[in-house]
Amino acid sequence: MEMASRVEIDEDNDNKGSMWDLDQKLDQPMDEEAGRLRNMYKEKKSSALLLLRLAFQSLGVVYGDLGTSPLYVFYNTFPDKIEDPEDVVGALSLIIYSLTLIPLLKYVFVVCKANDNGQGGTFALYSLLCRHANIKTIPNQHRTDEELTTYSRSTFHERSFAAKTKRWLERHVSRKNALLILVLVGTCMVIGDGILTPAISVLSAAGGIKVNRPHMGNGVVVIVAVVILVGLFSMQHYGTDKVSWLFAPIVLIWFLVIGGIGIYNIWKYDSSVLKAFSPIYIYRYFKRGGKDGWTSLGGIMLSITGTEALFADLSHFPVSAVQLAFTAVVFPCLLLAYSGQAAYLISNRDHVVDAFYRSIPDSIYWPVFVIATAAAIVASQATITATFSIIKQALALGCFPRVKVVHTSKNFLGQIYVPDINWILMILCIAVTAGFKNQSQIGNAYGTAVVIVMLVTTLLMTLIMLLVWRCHWILVLLFTGLSLVVECTYFSAVLFKIDQGGWVPLVIAAAFLLIMYVWHYGTLKRYEFEMHSKVSMAWILGLGPSLGLVQVPGIGLVYTELASGVPHIFSHFITNLPAIHSVVVFVCVKYLPVYTVPEEERFLVKRIGPKNFHMFRCVARYGYKDLHKKDDDFERKLFDSLFLFVRLESMMEGCSDSDEYSLYGQQTEPSRDGLLNNNGHTTCSFVDTTVSSVDSIVQVRSPMHAGVTVRSSGQVSSQTEMDELEFLNSCRDAGVVHIMGNTVVRARRDSRFYKKIAIDYIYAFLRKICREHSVIFNVPHESLLNVGQVFYV
Repeated sequence: MEMASRVEIDEDNDNKGSMWDLDQKLDQPMDEEAGRLRNMYKEKKSSALLLLRLAFQSLGVVYGDLGTSPLYVFYNTFPDKIEDPEDVVGALSLIIYSLTLIPLLKYVFVVCKANDNGQGGTFALYSLLCRHANIKTIPNQHRTDEELTTYSRSTFHERSFAAKTKRWLERHVSRKNALLILVLVGTCMVIGDGILTPAISVLSAAGGIKVNRPHMGNGVVVIVAVVILVGLFSMQHYGTDKVSWLFAPIVLIWFLVIGGIGIYNIWKYDSSVLKAFSPIYIYRYFKRGGKDGWTSLGGIMLSITGTEALFADLSHFPVSAVQLAFTAVVFPCLLLAYSGQAAYLISNRDHVVDAFYRSIPDSIYWPVFVIATAAAIVASQATITATFSIIKQALALGCFPRVKVVHTSKNFLGQIYVPDINWILMILCIAVTAGFKNQSQIGNAYGTAVVIVMLVTTLLMTLIMLLVWRCHWILVLLFTGLSLVVECTYFSAVLFKIDQGGWVPLVIAAAFLLIMYVWHYGTLKRYEFEMHSKVSMAWILGLGPSLGLVQVPGIGLVYTELASGVPHIFSHFITNLPAIHSVVVFVCVKYLPVYTVPEEERFLVKRIGPKNFHMFRCVARYGYKDLHKKDDDFERKLFDSLFLFVRLESMMEGCSDSDEYSLYGQQTEPSRDGLLNNNGHTTCSFVDTTVSSVDSIVQVRSPMHAGVTVRSSGQVSSQTEMDELEFLNSCRDAGVVHIMGNTVVRARRDSRFYKKIAIDYIYAFLRKICREHSVIFNVPHESLLNVGQVFYV
């Protein structure tokens, strides 16, 4: 009985447990739903907070230049005096609609979406176009490059308007060159911005000393500005990583201060200026002012300076954060600041020279002066950083002489320092500041540079909308038409001030354009010469016995710009010095039109010729934002990729029923001449199919050794793998020698005179003063071997 009762009790407990489980199961979906909703709420809250934080941080990097424009806009619009108070209202109306059409509608909501995986600027747009059309002038790309995860591109129907535009661009080399020149012009104008922005911003901010101390001369203001500029450029090598956390608070305080002063001035002086939001006052302004009103657009143009820097400095922030910061803080504060200055000028027309500082209440004058100076320094810093970035992009795409690039931050890849360019910018910036001594002429120069960059961006955006976004041609026409109407209007006004300082950016841009195009032209001609003078493996193998090549212990890394074929320097080397390393690796370092190449996809390794020759090709691929690491790091990763290739190749050798093999991202194919040896065994040697049609027809067997036999058991394959890995390791221990071509490029005697000047003088001078490849690659001198040769192009 006890036992039975005990069982019953157990059954009752089981029933209770099952009922509890049932209730728990019934309640579980409700708990899961509630938990999911809570998680969604937390994620939305955290993402909203993250977006606000990024929008706050973007103020210091993206909007510094645009935010300091109120320092000098009205003075450059009315450099002489204000004839009629209604002119101020008309100028304010132009400023309001300029800020609305260009920064807000065009850049923040359209152009910023055309970024290259977060990268902005003219070269980012160009690289995006290069991936969607074959317009790159140096043809060093391969089909495997398109397999990169960062090589995003869209496809379109052959009969579409985008396909027709693509074929039209690719049809003639002159169109590719014209597009490249257009990009270079935009780049040179951005470099001009890097010179003019610090000059006008710092000079305008330092001008506040003279307003509060009228007895001081203009020379004191210039000296103060020059001292600030020297300090600014001298601190560049430290980078902005340690002080960048100050930028956003400074710029935010600056926007809030100028917005607050604007509200104060509207309330105190004349609230009727708000009627400037009606576009009718623009019509009245031009009707009353005539030619003078039209030329004053050059000063109003300065209200949107910094817009191109907004796009160039996009890399650290998502587009949504940039849009939020502009619409919530920057745009309203700028409108209030300009409206407040206009209200002050209506009552004080004689104070147009120092309109910003004179409109500040006396009680907060000096704090605002300090904030203005700090904001000017932040704005200058952002423009200098953008200049460094665009120089790095041009350098990567073969459009700028090799200069030293230093990454100043371990956390942020985009923070770089280019010493040579930094000191050139400083000298030119000081020359502009001390030479002009006033904001008016610098403003004229600044406006010229800005409007040309905007025109270049508009033309590139037209192609982006056609080839990348595949927009309907009506939308493309609408965007291009509206942008060109506004920008060409400004450009026509700027032309009237060419002789009043507007010539400065044109001279600077012309000098940089000459340097960049000649360098690119020389690089292209050198590449074409190497393509035409490359030799086949058949020629190398045929010369082997007659030359009596001596094998030297070690590994020879032969650097070449060719991604296929045997470079001319190698044949030149073994012809004059018949000795060869036990292992030869042809190393091609090339930059692709992508912002970065993931580390795991950086190296592409292929075998050249028979196995027993131990010759390989390694293509190291970089994006225009990537940094070439130091030699020891680069060498280690190269050999890691080489050893991995040998292992993968050995694992794939038994697959003789397949026509093609995919080894480490590269399609390779078994040599047809060596598929069967004399005994009937299957052999499989991997050759470089990208060399040429001649290179692929290579006898797999060595003159001294037979081909490797692969049996079904795979024992020979495994043994061969171990033997080759041990051999490679022993050769690596014996020493690594870096073989580079020390080439001299000359123009032919029958060349035209301008080609002789470009190649024999300008390009030769640039090669003499620029850094050598061995320095760029951090190759130690004790393991460097230069092979000299002369190219006639």
